[in-house]
Amino acid sequence: MAIPQSFVQELLARVDVVEVVGRHVQLKKGGANFLGLCPFHGEKSPSFTVSPSKQFFHCFGCGKNGNAIGFLMEHTGAGFREAVQDLAQQVGMAVPDDDSTPQERQRAAEQRERQATLTDVLEKAGEAWRKQLRQSPRAIDYCKRRGLSGQIAKRFGLGYAPEGWRNLASVFAHYDDALLVDSGLVIHHEDSDDGKRYDRFRDRLMFPIRNVKGECIAFGGRVLGDEKPKYLNSPETPVFSKGRELYGLYEAREALREMGYVLVTEGYMDVVALAQHGFPNAVATLGTACTPDHVQKLFRFTDAVVFSFDGDAAGRRAARKALEGALPYASDTRSVKFLFLPAEHDPDSYIRENGTEAFSLSVGEAVPLSRFLVDVAREGCDLGSAEGRAHLASNAKPLWGQLPDGALKRQLLGDLADLVQLDARELSELWEPRAAPDAPKPRRRPASKEASQPRPSRGRSASRPALQAHASHVAMLLLRNTRLWDSLTQADHDLLCALEGPYGELFRWVDQQVHEHGAQPWAALDLGVQGQPFEPEARKLVAQDNMQPLGQVFDIEDVPLADVRATLTKLHRDVIAEELKYLQTLPASDPERIGRERELILQQLALKKSLAA
Repeated sequence: MAIPQSFVQELLARVDVVEVVGRHVQLKKGGANFLGLCPFHGEKSPSFTVSPSKQFFHCFGCGKNGNAIGFLMEHTGAGFREAVQDLAQQVGMAVPDDDSTPQERQRAAEQRERQATLTDVLEKAGEAWRKQLRQSPRAIDYCKRRGLSGQIAKRFGLGYAPEGWRNLASVFAHYDDALLVDSGLVIHHEDSDDGKRYDRFRDRLMFPIRNVKGECIAFGGRVLGDEKPKYLNSPETPVFSKGRELYGLYEAREALREMGYVLVTEGYMDVVALAQHGFPNAVATLGTACTPDHVQKLFRFTDAVVFSFDGDAAGRRAARKALEGALPYASDTRSVKFLFLPAEHDPDSYIRENGTEAFSLSVGEAVPLSRFLVDVAREGCDLGSAEGRAHLASNAKPLWGQLPDGALKRQLLGDLADLVQLDARELSELWEPRAAPDAPKPRRRPASKEASQPRPSRGRSASRPALQAHASHVAMLLLRNTRLWDSLTQADHDLLCALEGPYGELFRWVDQQVHEHGAQPWAALDLGVQGQPFEPEARKLVAQDNMQPLGQVFDIEDVPLADVRATLTKLHRDVIAEELKYLQTLPASDPERIGRERELILQQLALKKSLAA
């Protein structure tokens, strides 16, 4: 269910983006703003700024910007609802759930509490296994033979589940607790005569699987010898879904931003070994094909994904699945590539034999998504025959159709059309037949004859250069600080709200926002302007009034009311001049002109005196 926009605005008005960002980034005061090293890309000089007045962050190095919710989503990989719930909890607000019953809300609260309890249980088991690793010469020897240092083992929280059926009984006082089964740590055979219960993981090197918040949600275990199965993962639980989680993503977050891409491998041993070899930006799927959920999660942290697979038939099948998962997210600003290692190598063995530079070179020469899509489509097709080319077109259509519209998709259409020996337009029409054009819609009739007649401007249009300049200046100041609205007079409100065009719509909307929500920072207003007819103008004004134009830091002072008053006086004067011009087009005996013209002239004189004062 969607969270009401009004709640999100209220939340952003209550939280302090400086405090939220400051928990993750070391900030220093710099004028009216705060400065720090950008958490989204590697840099040595701070170009990351946080504005307490706008409640916005902006990096002049990588361009990342947004509000407190956006920061949590970008930095932690949380979803929108998760970030909103996190912030709401911090300020004591309850996220509304309008469509749910009290019973449903109670069940949801109990589920969240149970999930928190499960992660606590898993973390306790992980801590016990980390102690066991330090006490097991056999497990330590295995790590050394695989080239893993103590530092890497500590970073990934590696542990050792010792031999024996019920070792966790010494870790948990109540071995029969249902939480141990629910968390996947213990297996319980209810259908057996004695209700047998035993540890799932025995004599295995243990790899904690963490979510993007760093909570332990599952484990993977690898045997120390050649026993089968070699790898064993936790089962699906209330906190773990292997189709959505990626091993090593939590540990790789900073490296993804520094190195600019993520390397997706086939197993958690690959991830740990690559980190040891100087590639800390690797993650792995958990015994399942790469899903769209995996790809979407990765693109929260980086715009470049390289899938690494063995070069055998199984690796090609896995790559095909990854391609299908990546296609919906392969926009023009993102990069997806496929690295195929020789069949006899995994990343660890390849680096050991050929070195890190050779592996880096292989990553750089990985196959782009566009080329791999064509390779997949043409597989088994005889392009020397019309039937083979038609087969290629049939194979390519569902793959090409998943791509988001953009330059990449249109270029691929041309490449595929060349292979099929059709014109790109012909292939497009073959794949996407155009529907018959809709019948022209009848024009809406004007409400009355008077409304349909063109009328001279009555002086309220903000289309003239001077009027537009003054209206845009006031709008810019209001978007910077809506508290200004309450400082204006009723005549000012009437003037601004009566303007025609986007500025009038903007001022009427600000009036409503201040009335309903009080003063709000731009971070909250930003959500409200989405979809409004004046959105382009509002965003243009905010861009012009950026926190640090041209990357320079300067103090943003509260605008003196006298300056605002001067601009408004000029705006009043310009509107009067417009209306006088209109009145002078009427006959001198016209009732509308008589009296009103004199009243406006007197107002005009008064405004001139106030400007001269």
